[in-house]
Amino acid sequence: MKDLTPSKASLDPIEVASRDEIEALQLERLKWSLAHAYTNVPFYKSSFDAAGVHPDDLTSLADLTKFPFTVKTDLRANYPFGMFAVPREQVARIHASSGTTGQPTVVGYTQNDLDVWGQVVARSLRAAGLKRGDLLHNAYGYGLFTGGLGIHLGADALGLSTVPISGGMTPRQVRLIEDFKPTGITVTPSYALSILDEFANQGLDPRDCSLDVGIFGAEPWTNAMRREIEDAFDMHAVDIYGLSEIMGPGVANECVETKDGLHIWEDHFYPEIINPETGALVADGEQGELVFTSLTKEAFPIIRYRTRDLTRLLAGTARSMRRMEKITGRSDDMIILRGVNVFPTQIEEVLMATDGLAPHFQLELSTPDRMDQMRVLTEASDPSLGAEGRAAAGAALAMGIKQSIGISVKVDVAGAGGVARSEGKAVRILDKRAKL
Repeated sequence: MKDLTPSKASLDPIEVASRDEIEALQLERLKWSLAHAYTNVPFYKSSFDAAGVHPDDLTSLADLTKFPFTVKTDLRANYPFGMFAVPREQVARIHASSGTTGQPTVVGYTQNDLDVWGQVVARSLRAAGLKRGDLLHNAYGYGLFTGGLGIHLGADALGLSTVPISGGMTPRQVRLIEDFKPTGITVTPSYALSILDEFANQGLDPRDCSLDVGIFGAEPWTNAMRREIEDAFDMHAVDIYGLSEIMGPGVANECVETKDGLHIWEDHFYPEIINPETGALVADGEQGELVFTSLTKEAFPIIRYRTRDLTRLLAGTARSMRRMEKITGRSDDMIILRGVNVFPTQIEEVLMATDGLAPHFQLELSTPDRMDQMRVLTEASDPSLGAEGRAAAGAALAMGIKQSIGISVKVDVAGAGGVARSEGKAVRILDKRAKL
């Protein structure tokens, strides 16, 4: 793999500023953000008043814990534009969630917000090893989902040449990678595996393609998956983080030279880690739920938003700004199976270490006999593997899960291609348990 480390001269000065400088800027911007939200968003005025706090009560960064959390149901309750802090006419763009699990959450951006978004995504793409003039294959979905258009903003700001292919039509994805020869690709990790399958279908070796770096996000993925992708493509694989409520992609990104966690762009997003059960702040280095407060957003300020993502904060390395560990799962995606807490990423880790199995899987939960059961559906990595070989691989996976996680599961190994593919975020959990 090529050395893609960006030059120090190309970095924004704040990326390598002292912690004192960063925190002074955060405090100044946090005071503005709290006052802006309180003055212009009725929800925040009511929320702060009910908690007995006022923006003037913030005199240090530590004082932020005095302020109440914001949760997704607050956004849904104020659908569509109740959380906007500027008149609708000043909103230059609107994005929204799919709404498949309830009322959609709607977010808005002023032109300045879009400019800032472009800046932090450009910073992320540069941290991943891309530079002006490089060609980017952007396979994130375009539309109300923030992924495709958010990445495109940053690519424009960095001066990349962008192929806005979006998701789907996998054979065409491979053809354009072969024909256009991009340096980088932005895509969900699960869809990257589908693209990898298509290389094999077309009789092409992905290691011979032009890609030097893949920037993967929108769903949790493990370091085992990173190794699989890097080896398959002979390219760097780095993690990008974001969510529409905070901004979209570009809230944090791994640096290609270290790949040791995602540096949070703390000049625009203030992170906290809390105990997901009590809401109490935990120390840096301890795992908990990630909470964000926006520092510069005009149209849609967000105060202490509970992301439900589980991670921990670490000191900066390649940049001065703190890192967040790769997301291990979400507190609302955690499966409690017969008293044991299980995350899909734990299953993925064991799967990736089991010979004969491809990195595609789904977890089916059911209650056939009053006790919750988990069925792991995966597939063989070798199309020629027969029923006996698939059974042996399945037994090895079941044993590995039992030894590493402590639960007994049923494993079914289908032939190659037997697990449904995703063109975006992977659907990992099929919950067929009876609803009480």
